[in-house]
Parts: sequence; C-alpha cells; structure tokens
Amino acid sequence: MINIVLFGKPGAGKGTQADFLKEKYNLTHLSTGDIFRFNIKNDTDLGKLAKTFIDKGDLVPDEVTIKMLESEVDKNPNSAGFLFDGFPRTIAQAQSLDLFLKSKKQNITATVALEADDTILVARLLERGKTSGRPDDQDEEKIRNRYDEYNQKTAPLMDYYKTQGKFYAVNGIGSIDEVTQRLSKVIDGL
Repeated sequence: MINIVLFGKPGAGKGTQADFLKEKYNLTHLSTGDIFRFNIKNDTDLGKLAKTFIDKGDLVPDEVTIKMLESEVDKNPNSAGFLFDGFPRTIAQAQSLDLFLKSKKQNITATVALEADDTILVARLLERGKTSGRPDDQDEEKIRNRYDEYNQKTAPLMDYYKTQGKFYAVNGIGSIDEVTQRLSKVIDGL
C-alpha cells in the first residue's frame, strides 16, 4: 500500500496532478477541497460549517477535517492506497493522520510538495476564478490570506516529514506533462 500526501499552495497544481497520480498508481484521491465543496453544494451540516471558514479565506478547523477524512478512508477499505490532497495542513493534523493510519496498520509513504512562486500562483488563481465560480479564487486579498495561512501552518510540515525521510519537493512550474514527469520520477523511486 502506498499513501502519498500531496501539498503546495493553492494554485500549485495539486488537483491537476492528483488526477494523474490516482490513475497511474491506482490510489483513492481524498481532496479536502473537493469533499468540502461537495458538502457545501449539498448544504450538509459539515458544508455549512466549512463555508463559514472558507468564505473568510481561513482553513477549516482540524477536528472537522480529521473526522471527515477518517470517514472517507473507512469507506474505502480495499484501496491500494490513498492520495491526500489538502491534508494534512498542520503538524497536529499530520500527527493525527499518523495515529489514525497506524490504527489501520498503514503509514504515509511520502509527501510531495509542488513548489511555485506566489506571483505566478496568484495569477493562476485569479484566472481560474473567472471560470470556476469560486469566490475564494476571485479576490487577491483572500488568496494572499490563504498563502499566509499556508506559510504559517503548512510549511513547517516540510521539516516534520524531512525528519522521517519522507519529504520530496517538486518544481510545479512548467507544462502539466513536465510536472507529471517530475512527480513520477519521485514516486517511482520510492
């Protein structure tokens, strides 16, 4: 079983690359963003709660996110592995995920960060916001707030996973195929 954490700032290409990775490596893709959007669209209690944070450009609290992901893992007992996209975002979340996976006799195989310059990412998100309908992609101030959250809370995960020998950085700039080839090289080398 292979369990990969894919992370990077909003707009770094996680969703695009996750589609490739789940197909090539037969992984169950667990995107917190997709799960939240589904719940928001369907007006579930989780969706209503998540929306109050997302609309401000803030991250959804750990306890909500963790319970949601545990439920998704439990729904896929025969999976060949999981691709965690957008989670964990903090060291506390990473520790909770490690404990949960350990209870399932699993662990994180690797974490891969798609890296890109903020200026390029802001432009990507503003462009995506023109067609996605996502309000959090249409306001540069909200985008930059998300990046501040990422820098304060998520970036320390690099050190957490580096100490475990599970961190890999991949340049997220270039064509989709170029980035895909870089990711494949890392995963094939595990």
